[in-house]
Amino acid sequence: MRRKLAAGNWKMNGLLANMAEVQSLIAAFPAPQPVDILICPPATLLGAIAAQCRDSAIALGGQYCHTATAGAHTGDISAPMLKDAGADYVIVGHSERRADHGETNAQVRAQAEAALEAGLNPIICLGESEAERRAGHARAVVEAQLDASLPDQGAFVIAYEPIWAIGTGLVPELGDIAEIHDAMRANLAARYGADAAKSVPLLYGGSVKPTNAAEIFALENVDGALVGGASLKAQDFGPIITALAASDGA
Repeated sequence: MRRKLAAGNWKMNGLLANMAEVQSLIAAFPAPQPVDILICPPATLLGAIAAQCRDSAIALGGQYCHTATAGAHTGDISAPMLKDAGADYVIVGHSERRADHGETNAQVRAQAEAALEAGLNPIICLGESEAERRAGHARAVVEAQLDASLPDQGAFVIAYEPIWAIGTGLVPELGDIAEIHDAMRANLAARYGADAAKSVPLLYGGSVKPTNAAEIFALENVDGALVGGASLKAQDFGPIITALAASDGA
């Protein structure tokens, strides 16, 4: 059975002073935990936080990786570098990367493949814009991204993040979240087979907060969350983790 995952994406936030938040999480959620807990800090903090999280319930991930293992790519970071720094996961295809850096579905797929080759578990992000949602194309957009962004094989996580809900405080109706997650599970089953599809964690992301986490996690095909701003503070991320554990019967 797939394990549920609470993943925190710190984005371009975090200095050494913020490592106290990680220590608070470690203290609040000692190993082992019934669900997986992940923090994806900026690359500048990976090594330091990895040392802090050793033998804890907290796993670490990167926020992006290049498709190449090494080379003349100033300012980029490779999947082997993330692994070497202590990461077990990496986020690929986040809408902010797609928008700010023009990353395509094909590039996202190549990044996921590079992550798998390095021994990382990619979290592959997808989601529709507000205009696409209003036009009734949300499901079609997500399924097209699934078809073009996923590797042919390997262990990965999928995060559905409607772009219009990220950092805005807006959240889709529960029925809309359920529809997309159910469609993603069916898409995976058609491509990889029913058994393989059941092993893929499907996360929701987009203004997840302590006040709405429990109702989102109660949906059948929601296996956790990719949390942005609320993951920066242990007092906010902690209740989300607790809600996820409760939804798992812990």
